[in-house]
Amino acid sequence: MTSDNPIRIVIAGGGTAGWMTAATFGRFLEVGFEIDLVESEEIGTVGVGEATIPQIRLFNDALGLDEDAFLRATQGTYKLGIEFVDWLRPDTRYMHAFGAVGRDVGLLPFHHYWLRASTLGLAGDLAAYSLNNQAALAERMQRGPARTARVLPDMPSAFHFDAGLYARHLRRYSETRGINRIEGRITRVEQDDTGDVSALVLEDGTSLSADLYIDCTGFRGLLIEQALNTGYEDWTHWLPCDRALAVPSARSAAFTPYTRSTAKAAGWQWRIPLQHRTGNGLVYSSAHLSDDEATAILLDGLDGEALAEPRAIPFRTGKRKQMWNRNVVAIGLAGGFLEPLESTSIHLIQSAISRLLKLLPGRTIAEADRVEFNRQSDFEYERIRDFIILHYHANERPEPFWQACRDMELPETLSAKIALWRGNGHITREHEELFTEVGWLQVFAGQGMIPTGYHPLADAIPAPDLGEFLGMIDQLNAREVAQMPSHAEFIARHCAAPQPVMA
Repeated sequence: MTSDNPIRIVIAGGGTAGWMTAATFGRFLEVGFEIDLVESEEIGTVGVGEATIPQIRLFNDALGLDEDAFLRATQGTYKLGIEFVDWLRPDTRYMHAFGAVGRDVGLLPFHHYWLRASTLGLAGDLAAYSLNNQAALAERMQRGPARTARVLPDMPSAFHFDAGLYARHLRRYSETRGINRIEGRITRVEQDDTGDVSALVLEDGTSLSADLYIDCTGFRGLLIEQALNTGYEDWTHWLPCDRALAVPSARSAAFTPYTRSTAKAAGWQWRIPLQHRTGNGLVYSSAHLSDDEATAILLDGLDGEALAEPRAIPFRTGKRKQMWNRNVVAIGLAGGFLEPLESTSIHLIQSAISRLLKLLPGRTIAEADRVEFNRQSDFEYERIRDFIILHYHANERPEPFWQACRDMELPETLSAKIALWRGNGHITREHEELFTEVGWLQVFAGQGMIPTGYHPLADAIPAPDLGEFLGMIDQLNAREVAQMPSHAEFIARHCAAPQPVMA
């Protein structure tokens, strides 16, 4: 990775963000670069991002990671979607499943035909038309093309894994590819006359200088905020939760291939099944719930014995005003935080790394590159923010917290999306928004937002044919799911991890 006069990059901080960045640099910046990662074993990581979305497969594939080996190393399991329990109101549930819902016909997306069929009493729940949804609820899993019908799509999946073990796996990968890890605590950030960072000084006096610095120091933003005073755009007026408690529990017999999010009186509880344990947490608003009350709710909602004391994680939803400021790029929590309701935390690390690789500077940083990086970052964060707000806003729950979410003034971008949907069921996806039309469809429908109309071309199919068309999709999905092995059997066959030895 070195040359006579290499470009030097220093990554400040390890954890998931630091080691994902290091692994990518080790894989793609093989010539002309010298890369150090400095971290301290004394500084812990947040480590709650154990659920992912399908894009993580692109990242792992780009690194050349063997999927089964990766899952064994991280105690990982598969994920076909996220189940939302009690979000509309108590005793309701729906799933945001990955992959297709139904089959488009002609010019129209499937959901317009489903909306018309619903008015005629011919349609079932939206879940019936999603292969991923049916497989998830049946706790079954397979990889590759469908076995029973060519017209069925592949079943996209993501992973649940132990974020600490993932960082460790990537550290081993990185160090074999020339990344130099330096143990130490950063005690001072030095700047030159222009305001750029010129060196990181460690507790033992070591000074690390670079052309580009990557801030992976988590919420504290040691470089991007404490040194450069970049500023933070606070979104708590839209997303009022400001606390999380996290606790592992004993492995559950319900080895579900999906994440579960259960709405509570002033927030929501997550459940993430791994091979060796279950990850749990409660995200809540401290203005509506005390820490003691939150702890009791979390522990009461576990389906296995708690394996540790709940760990408190205060946070402030939002993002840095610039994620690339001067010669510092913030990645991960140093750049911003969106609560993990839709499992986007690790994806935001991945996308920031990809964006940086495309705009990677040489020794001179062009202002246009910084501006474009920040423009794309802002767009991504804002659109994900809107999707998360929708879950909170579209509810019929009685508690004060949920009433406030229902009554809040929405971002204009979200208001426009809701208006399009409420009118005639139209969903638009602008540029490279993360969440697809199908994702928005499932949350709109699951949260009880049904439009007043649908596209008139959906009337072209005679009612009997429409009912037969929907029934066929349901039956094909059910037949495909029936021949799949259970999720637990699939894990045991392909990627079972050794169980940790308890002290």
